[in-house]
Amino acid sequence: QVQLVESGGGLVQPGGSLTLSCAASGSIFSLWTVGWYRQAPGKRREMVARISGGGETKYSDSAKGRFTVSRINAKNVASLEMNNLTPADTAVYFCSAGPWSGDPIYWGQGTQVTVSS
Repeated sequence: QVQLVESGGGLVQPGGSLTLSCAASGSIFSLWTVGWYRQAPGKRREMVARISGGGETKYSDSAKGRFTVSRINAKNVASLEMNNLTPADTAVYFCSAGPWSGDPIYWGQGTQVTVSS
């Protein structure tokens, strides 16, 4: 079992930055891929970025060049640094854990990110 808790969401102006954190508890965190997903009202949940236990990363097209995913396995934490945010980034952001290929197995409760002036 892996428990995930996100933090760091909030209200930010367009062009601003925000860093989300994901704290994990449970077993073998370093073996799991950590994924960041988001879901905007009326839209499907989509993958934003993910990072394998070894540090390999993958980003959605909308996140490339603006978002950076990282993790510290020794501390069971992962982060998503988001820069140059736009209103289109407004969503609930979820942290997940699972295999690199395939759907996540574990999910956090989500944290709201609102980009608005």
